[in-house]
Parts: sequence; C-alpha cells; structure tokens
Amino acid sequence: MSIAKLHNLYVDYLHQNAFSGAPNNLYEPMRYIMELGGKRIRPILCMTGAEACGSEAEHAIEVAHAMEVFHNFSLVHDDIMDRADQRRGLPTVHKKWNEPTAILAGDNLLVKAYESILAFQGEGKDAILRLFSRTAAQVCEGQQDDMDFAERNEVSEAEYLQMIQNKTAVLLGCSLASGALVANAEDKIVQGLYDFAIAIGMSFQMMDDYLDAFGDASKTGKVSGGDIMEGKKTWLYIKSCEINAETPSWFAQYEHEQRVIAVKSQWINMGLDQLILQKAREYNQEGLRILSALAEQGVKTDGLTEILDFLSGRSH
Repeated sequence: MSIAKLHNLYVDYLHQNAFSGAPNNLYEPMRYIMELGGKRIRPILCMTGAEACGSEAEHAIEVAHAMEVFHNFSLVHDDIMDRADQRRGLPTVHKKWNEPTAILAGDNLLVKAYESILAFQGEGKDAILRLFSRTAAQVCEGQQDDMDFAERNEVSEAEYLQMIQNKTAVLLGCSLASGALVANAEDKIVQGLYDFAIAIGMSFQMMDDYLDAFGDASKTGKVSGGDIMEGKKTWLYIKSCEINAETPSWFAQYEHEQRVIAVKSQWINMGLDQLILQKAREYNQEGLRILSALAEQGVKTDGLTEILDFLSGRSH
C-alpha cells in the first residue's frame, strides 16, 4: 500500500479504538494527544515492514498501534521536561490540563502500548516484546542524555549522534523490524530493515534540527528557534563550536527571539544550514545502500523507497 493508504488505514483503526475509561480526565488527555495528528510514520513503518516481507498491513495493525502509542507517551513526558507550550500547533497535554494529569496519562499510554502488542496473536510476539522493551529503555537513555547535555559545557558530535539514535532512530528501527517479525522474516532481513530505519531515523533527526532553526513555524507547529532559545546542544550548536570557539560567548549575549535572529545569521554565514542538510543526505544514501542489499534478498522495497523519499523531502 502507499503511504497515504497506510496512513488512512491506521487512522481508521485509531478512531475505532479510541481510549476510554474512568476517570475521564485521565483518558481524555490520552485521546487528545493521539488525535493531534502528525505523520504517523511509526505505524506506517511497521505495516510497511510486514508488507515488505510478504504479510499484510492489516495483520500488523495492533503492533503498529503500539509503536504510535509509545511514541505519544514519550511526547507527553518530553513536553513536560522541556516545558513546551505547544505540540503540533496546539497546547501540550500538561498545558491543557496539568503536569500530574499529563504524567499519569503518559504512564497509561505506556501500559496501553504493551497491551496492544499482547493483543497480537502471531508467532513473532515474544521477539517483538523483547525488541520493544529494549527500545523503550534506549529511548529513556537518550532522553536522559539529552537533559544531561544541557548541563555540560562540551558535548562531542559522537555523543550527540548516539543520543539522537537512542531518542529517535531506535523507535523507527523497532517499528520497521517489528513489522518484519509480524511476517516471520529471517533474522538477517529483520536486522537489515532495522538498520535501514536507523539510517532514515538519523536523517529524520538531522532534518528536525534543521527545521527547528530554519523551518517555517506555521508548517512545523513549533516555536521557531526553540532549541536555540534553550541553548540546546544540537548538532548545529556542536558544529558551531568546532568552527568558532566563541560560540558559547555570543550565544550568552542574547536571549529569546534576539538570540534566534543572531544565531541563525551566524550559522548561515558559517554555512551550517547547508552542512546539516548534507549530513541528512549522507544518512539517506546509507539507507539507499541497505535497501539495495535487501532487494537482492527478496524484500519488497517499493514502500520503503517511498518512505525514504517522503521523509527526505519533508518541510515539517
């Protein structure tokens, strides 16, 4: 199926399986975050993985749902930690309700993610659960590293890349590999698909960093330059420090929107806006190399190629 058809298939499933229960002020925030939209790339990856290995998208829908539910669990908690006011252009859960409710709603989303995998009756369930649990721990490790980096004066490029792999890419890898496990694919195929998703996940995060600094806020749904305002140790910041050791000093000279204006101007002069796009393209090239190898092993790669093209050309 095309990305559009898989997206619609998942959204229909989501609407038919909306969270409900008592007290309602626990389940309403869960429904709210799940209905905020987004690209739904994780469930799409899961269903594409199943199709690529000879199964049907519908057979993977419960596992695909688990990936999206877990992703939204992480968003609810990340927004609290980042003190973010908006998510996809609308109030974050802790802003619309309150922090204790948001924490509980996030916790319950994590439980529901596991329940969705447990509802899957295929042979690959145990392997999916092991991969999912490992991934959940890595996502937490990545988030902790992200927060720790904020308190450090120096962060290396290698440390940053490992952090974003854990925080972002591994869940994409888990999603695609889980789809392959739904289809009972061979271990080498599962690993190849996992590696492909890691590559596009790294490219995805590079684009996220680019769009945070240089994207159109009306399209991204986020405050323009939010990472710059916070002084986050992004890839752009780390590279800026490599090029100009005075970066921390002139970062500290400005605050809020004035910092964004000044920093973006400096980074464009340094050519960092183009350098980060080149980094994203390099990860995409790695993804294409892996796809070529998978195709030789009999994997249906049309859907995976469409996903790669879709993510590499995104503007939000």
